[in-house]
Amino acid sequence: MDLRSYYKKVKEAEAALKEDAVVLVSLATADGGKGGVFTEAPRAVAAKLIAEVRARVATPEETEEFREGIRAAQERHREDEAARRLQVVVMPARDRSK
Repeated sequence: MDLRSYYKKVKEAEAALKEDAVVLVSLATADGGKGGVFTEAPRAVAAKLIAEVRARVATPEETEEFREGIRAAQERHREDEAARRLQVVVMPARDRSK
């Protein structure tokens, strides 16, 4: 592998990316990489994956769907945590010590 051409591809890919966090879709690879898996990565990591032809940038529709799924999962997690923290205090109906 020619390192100069590799790093040139990485630089070009990084220059083409506008966001700091990029949503990527993995591509199937010969070494067993599974295609169609969504992930969010920093621009530098995304550029490497794109240069290595292991992933592609998600379309705006795919990005919105991915981020909406993340928001929904976070909300479910918050609700589950709140339900686990629920505290119940049992108080007698009247005080019998009087």
